[in-house]
Amino acid sequence: MRSHTLLSLVLIGTLSACNATTQSDEQASQLEQEHQIAEQIVVSCGQSKKQAEDHFDCESAESGTIPITHPVEPIEVAVEVPEEIAVAAAEIEIKDVWQRVRSQLKFEFEDNKRIAAQRNWYLKHPSYMKRVALRAKPFLHLIVEKMEQQNMPLELVLLPIVESAFDPFAYSHGRAAGMWQFIPSTGQRFGMKQTWWYDGRRDVMASTQGAIDYLNYLVKMFDGNWLHALAAYNSGEGRVQRSIRKNKRMGKNTDFWNLDLPRETRAYVPKLLALADILNNSDQYSFEWPEINNIPLTQEVSIGSQIDLALGAEMAGLTVKELHALNPGYNRWATDPNGPYKLLLPIDKVEKFSTELAKTDSSQRLNWVRHKVKSGDSLLQLANKYHTNTDIISKVNELKSNLIIAGNYLIIPVALKSLDSYSLSQEQRLAKTQSKKSGAYKLNHTVKSGDTFWDISREYKVNLRQLAKWNGMAPADMLRPGKTLVVWVDNVSKGQSEDAVMRTLTYTVRNGDSLARIAGKFNVKISDLQKWNQAKLTKYLQPGQKLKIFVDVTRT
Repeated sequence: MRSHTLLSLVLIGTLSACNATTQSDEQASQLEQEHQIAEQIVVSCGQSKKQAEDHFDCESAESGTIPITHPVEPIEVAVEVPEEIAVAAAEIEIKDVWQRVRSQLKFEFEDNKRIAAQRNWYLKHPSYMKRVALRAKPFLHLIVEKMEQQNMPLELVLLPIVESAFDPFAYSHGRAAGMWQFIPSTGQRFGMKQTWWYDGRRDVMASTQGAIDYLNYLVKMFDGNWLHALAAYNSGEGRVQRSIRKNKRMGKNTDFWNLDLPRETRAYVPKLLALADILNNSDQYSFEWPEINNIPLTQEVSIGSQIDLALGAEMAGLTVKELHALNPGYNRWATDPNGPYKLLLPIDKVEKFSTELAKTDSSQRLNWVRHKVKSGDSLLQLANKYHTNTDIISKVNELKSNLIIAGNYLIIPVALKSLDSYSLSQEQRLAKTQSKKSGAYKLNHTVKSGDTFWDISREYKVNLRQLAKWNGMAPADMLRPGKTLVVWVDNVSKGQSEDAVMRTLTYTVRNGDSLARIAGKFNVKISDLQKWNQAKLTKYLQPGQKLKIFVDVTRT
């Protein structure tokens, strides 16, 4: 006898924007900005919901959460639950893992208008919870077990709904990533490794443990007060502590409901309490909370060393997309060479994968090329060519410096399949994000040393946040010299057609140059040169002066 179920993997096509986990005054003010963005999106949804929903999740926006900005592509994977698990599950009284959570809710709170407002929104939007349950399904049983083992209040199982709608690929304007929405510094502080290969903030199991550790730290800081701890998880412990001290000085009540906190945080805790209330009283509210079987559907497996995800998928009988959806922490085409050495797999694939892995020597888990160094080669060029990084090439070849000599050979790890096969890798998610049409013309800007999103947005006269969004980043992210950014604009030269392949370049004025000569050289109009460089042009061109030019490479 074997039990069959469907494991739904919700695959994220582009990065998303949800509530940020913030820990400083600067990040607290970011929350206020994000709430304003959510309000602006609600206005857009009200004006033209059909058009707005091409870009946003209007239902999420209405709840005060900055919505996920990606198309959702669910994939159903048939999972044959092993007989021993199916038999054991049949003897368990609680068949639904959400009801398992419901039976252990502990928070005591009085209903109020702030909770009621959030509860009413969730009750009016049952489709939202269905999408959440679809994302949560592969991971929920594991998260509940981890919470139970560490004696955490099971209300906290609901926190990823508030943070990210259970989206492990969620990314906020405040640089928070993953299902539990950690910013880089707090992620590192609570054990989430972040490298070129791997980001533990998106690893479901690593981030869940990090969230448990951080929440335990916060509840101790606030003397067992979970509402204060949750507020601090959202807006930072310093912000909550200052608000408590202020109320004490003024002789006011210091409970959560009386604290002067950012608007987003004032809604954040009521959202969690509203969800707990709906789950606990779903019959009373006639709310059909989506069911998820109370059995493990996935299992973490030790792999011992680095492995190409395409090979791992083949060993497990999965597609690369399915494997990556279960293991969103891996940024590239392979796992991190320095660990973690784990993969999360559908439970019925574990035995097959383990058998195939045991047959495969660690040296055969990656594909290698022997590259003969040519004149002009550099480690950075080779890293870009083979989609790896310079540290890996140096380490594998035991290089003592970045100097490589023409004629020598280097061993370089490469992907087994074309990069298109790794559709949920960071590179492919970025490519999909950057190719999403957001204007009449797509320009490419190569980042120079010292560039910031602010500088570039002013240069092209585009919105700062839009520029960051087009490139799957947050406005505060650091830009690496040499990185290619896309910039979408609606107006370039009138002589350039909509099928133009546009590039932007910076031209250094030489002796004897004139606007007419430069325009002729690049097949653009003098009037366009003047329009693009209004702030830079004086009566006479100066040798060494930098001009911006939009070039159609199909016509130049």
